[in-house]
Amino acid sequence: MTAELNIRQRIEESEMALSPFAAKSKFSKGRLRWEEPCPIRTAFQRDRDRIIHCNAFRRLKHKTQVFIMPLGDHYITRLTHTLEVSQIARTIARALRLNEDLTEAIALGHDLGHTPFGHIGEQVLNELCPSGFKHNEQSLRVVDNLERNGQGLNLTWEVRDGILNHSKGGAEILGEGWTEVGTLEGQVVKIADVIAYVNHDITDAIRAGVIAETDLPASVTKTLGSTPSQRINTLVTDIIAYSYAQMSQPTVSKPRIGMTRGILQVTNDLREFLFEKVYNPTLLTEETRQARQTIHLLFSYFLKHEDQLPQEYKMQDAPLERKVTDYIAGMTDQYALRIAREISSC
Repeated sequence: MTAELNIRQRIEESEMALSPFAAKSKFSKGRLRWEEPCPIRTAFQRDRDRIIHCNAFRRLKHKTQVFIMPLGDHYITRLTHTLEVSQIARTIARALRLNEDLTEAIALGHDLGHTPFGHIGEQVLNELCPSGFKHNEQSLRVVDNLERNGQGLNLTWEVRDGILNHSKGGAEILGEGWTEVGTLEGQVVKIADVIAYVNHDITDAIRAGVIAETDLPASVTKTLGSTPSQRINTLVTDIIAYSYAQMSQPTVSKPRIGMTRGILQVTNDLREFLFEKVYNPTLLTEETRQARQTIHLLFSYFLKHEDQLPQEYKMQDAPLERKVTDYIAGMTDQYALRIAREISSC
C-alpha cells in the first residue's frame, strides 16, 4: 500500500482533532516488542481486534458474574458485562472527544483474567497461590504471557495500563485507594465498569429473588432513577458534565474523570447496599461452597499431576503453583466442574 493510501495514517491524523487530553495512537508509548505498523488499523484498533479474537475473550461467555450456575438464560455473564462496560465507556469517551478505539480496547480486555465462579474463584486462588491472585493482574498476565501459546498479544502500553489499573478492590468510587489510570480513556473504563455492574447486578438480584425493587434505598431511586436505563442515563450524563467541566478549565493540566458530589455519594450508597444485600450473602450459598470445593480440588490435583496440565501451561517459565493458578483461572464454570467430576471419579 502506497504512502498516500495508508489508511492508518489518515486515522492517526484525524485523531489530532480529539481533545488535547486524549491519547493519540500515533504517540503511543509502544509495545513490549516492536512490530511493523498495520497499514489500515491504528495501534489501538489492532489491540481491540486481538482481544476480541483471543481465546480468553471467548471463554468470558461461560464465566459467572455474581450468581453461580444460574438456571435462567438472562443472567449477566463476564462477556455480557464486558460488552456493557464497552458500550457505556464508548459513549462517555465520544462525548468527551477522547480516543474511542483505546477506550474500547481497554474495556474489552479488562476482565480477561477473571476466574470461574466469579469473585469467590478469585478469593480462593488468592488464598492458594503463594504469590497471591488479583483478577486485574491476571488479565495483564493473560495478554502478556498466556495467549497465543505463551507469546501474548503484545498490546500497547496504554491498553495494558488500563487493564491493570481498572480494578477498584474495596475502595469507594473515586475515594481513597482508587488507583489512578495513566490515560483518561482508562479512567473512563474504570468508572464505566462501576456503572455497569451496580445496575445489572440489581437486575440479576431481583431476578434471583435476593432483593425486591422496593428494597432499593429511597435516595437511589429518587436521585438516579427507578429503572436500569434511567440510572445509567443519570450516571453517564453526570460523568460527562463533570469531566467536561474539568477538561475545559484552562488552569487544569491533568483533569480527572469523575462525578458530582451528590451523584457520587448516592452511587457509593448503592454499592454499599449491594455488598450488604447481594454480594456478601451470595458467599454463603451452597453453590458458593461447591465452587470453593471445586477450586481446592483442582489446585491440589494439578500440583500433584503437573503432567496433566495442557502443554501451553507446562511450557511457562514460572513456578508450578503459578502454572496451576493460570490454568484454573482460565477455566469456565462448566469446564471447572467437569474436570473436577472427572478427577473425583478416578
